[in-house]
Amino acid sequence: MTILLQLAAALYLAAGISGGVGVSLGSPRAGRAAIVLLLAGALAHAGSFVALHGVDPVPPLTELPMAVSFMAFVMVLTFLVFARRVALGSLAVVLGPMAFLGAFFAGLDSPEAESTSGAGAWPHAHVLLAGAGLAFLAVAAVAGAVYLLENRRLKRKRLQPGPGGLPSLESLDRLNAVALAVGFPLLTLGVLTGMMWTDGVYGKVFTGSAHEAWNAIAWLIYGVLVAARFVASQSARDAAASAVAGFAFLLFAVVGVGILA
Repeated sequence: MTILLQLAAALYLAAGISGGVGVSLGSPRAGRAAIVLLLAGALAHAGSFVALHGVDPVPPLTELPMAVSFMAFVMVLTFLVFARRVALGSLAVVLGPMAFLGAFFAGLDSPEAESTSGAGAWPHAHVLLAGAGLAFLAVAAVAGAVYLLENRRLKRKRLQPGPGGLPSLESLDRLNAVALAVGFPLLTLGVLTGMMWTDGVYGKVFTGSAHEAWNAIAWLIYGVLVAARFVASQSARDAAASAVAGFAFLLFAVVGVGILA
């Protein structure tokens, strides 16, 4: 399992480097190579999850390293699905290193089985749904970050769009919108199943822990961002900035607080 995780991490990092080459040199071939490397990394990553069933005891998906690993895996899969319709290979310069950190982090740690007595299937449902939601929101944030960068460079007349460069602003905005529209409902289901998990263990849906409080605040912030994007007709540039800022806060609430707690 660890070997496959580290292999996936290496392939993700190589994809990021290839994406960077594609951006700097305007090379479509490097962008396509980045997609192939991401796909190879995803296959190795999937193999690591299969290998979990051969470990005794089976490492729990509910532990932070495994949850982050799952989030990185779904993030790459989501990106690859979008990349089938739009040339997004150059975005691997951002997404590749993010996926690398998720797989590498999980490969360094060997979590011990924890008790989820009384919680039933809620713990794993929570991780699967919240992890998938985080993955989609990560893709929205990547699209938003690149949108801001490309928009700024275009305004300064430093970027000449080309087939090997970054995707168009319209493609980035569309990717941002779709990923946000899918990611937030999944995150909401993740929050609800997390409450059911807490209720099964402690007899109440909210214990007042720092992790729960920060997650609740992050969810509320995202609710406002989603409303601004789809109800208040937020501009594409503001939506891009909101996606980046919202995900940065969410990542701290989920991962940062979990590490510090």
